[in-house]
Amino acid sequence: MTAPGTRAGAPAEDSHDLDVEEALALVREAKDDRAGQVPAPAPEAHGERHRATPWAGAREIAARAARARTRRAPVSMPLGDALGLVLAAPLDALTDLPSFDTSAMDGWAVAGPGPWDVRDEGVLAGHAQPEPLTDGEAVRIATGARIPADTTAVLRSEHGRTDAQGRLHATREIVHGQDIRPRAQECRSGDQLLPVGTRVTPAVLGLAAAAGYDTVTAVPRPRAEVLVLGDELLAEGLPRDGLIRDALGPMLPPWLRALGAEVVAVRRIGDDAETLCRAVTGSAADLIVTTGGTAGGPVDHVHPILERIGAELLVDGVKVRPGHPMLLARTKDAQHLVGLPGNPLAAVSGLLTLAEPLLRTLAAHPAPERYTLPLSEAVQGHPYDTRLIPVVLRGDRAVPLHYNGPAMLRGIAAADALAVVPPGGARQGEETELLDLPWATAGIEVCFT
Repeated sequence: MTAPGTRAGAPAEDSHDLDVEEALALVREAKDDRAGQVPAPAPEAHGERHRATPWAGAREIAARAARARTRRAPVSMPLGDALGLVLAAPLDALTDLPSFDTSAMDGWAVAGPGPWDVRDEGVLAGHAQPEPLTDGEAVRIATGARIPADTTAVLRSEHGRTDAQGRLHATREIVHGQDIRPRAQECRSGDQLLPVGTRVTPAVLGLAAAAGYDTVTAVPRPRAEVLVLGDELLAEGLPRDGLIRDALGPMLPPWLRALGAEVVAVRRIGDDAETLCRAVTGSAADLIVTTGGTAGGPVDHVHPILERIGAELLVDGVKVRPGHPMLLARTKDAQHLVGLPGNPLAAVSGLLTLAEPLLRTLAAHPAPERYTLPLSEAVQGHPYDTRLIPVVLRGDRAVPLHYNGPAMLRGIAAADALAVVPPGGARQGEETELLDLPWATAGIEVCFT
């Protein structure tokens, strides 16, 4: 493997076929699994493909790569465009909240002790300051309306009654200031409401609007372009004549959006090296994502093109199954390329291994908290590579899904997360790290066995 920080050279040899040593190791694992045991990882075999970057290290390289060279200017944008972004400037209150004394309930504003004479005309929200009250006087008031000067308290509608003379009586004791939201109860003008680095949620948008903002300053979404490679891919219809449907073209753009990217283009390139080279060098995206073409076959053009344009190869193969022949390159100072394998589940593995930490760092999102759950059953591991296995979450357990081959999407389509299975596998009940999927929905009772 070309070491991180070197120029792209000849691609690492990769194959999903097991050599003799691997095959024997997996046979031993199968026997041990039947005995309820998981063996220790087999010694690392010789060969170029086994000198790839460890999985956790590859993720850290991807996150660090975005920090090292990328300086993205914050932008001011309307509130409606900022959802999911990160604040690049503090959210300071532009006004007192509330900006005047308001009623917290529907009822009567009352002055002094009761009973009270009730004014004929009430006070509604959104109207100008009402006339002051005098002792022994009350006025009907709506929630959110301005409190008249000299008001003692607000008497809730359900806690008052009127007598035959129209005078208002309280049916329970009231205290001074009851059900009045005083000016600046929540904040004063200039108070910091939220610091830099806060993720913009719907509640943050509501707070910004209440505090007087029409726009916020945020870290912009990283721009991503998807290049779908392969002459064998069909855009529609049933597979035929050796051609297969393209699963990655429909899947990757929404997945990248869920990871916080703005997908600026999806292009089908085929197996044409010159067209691919022009697409890579002509892209203005922060991240280029290619599908397929990362191994050493006759039409695998990604490595030669990276070498041709002088790209800096940061990750060239990862010790993970599926997805071993993924790669990460810096094509220019403010641009990276993630090369995904062509098999669908292998591409998902590459997306979460390399694209997710890079996009997260570009968007200034914090790394998710690592968490583990015990597995409901043993999972066979690779002798020396990490395995990513689709799972569903059932209570306090992760249930492995068994359609998990590199070309399969049936398992991941039903999954809540991916289990990070270490080399050698994991026993039933063993705590295993999980990678959440951004749209995971609990309670979908689907389990493939």
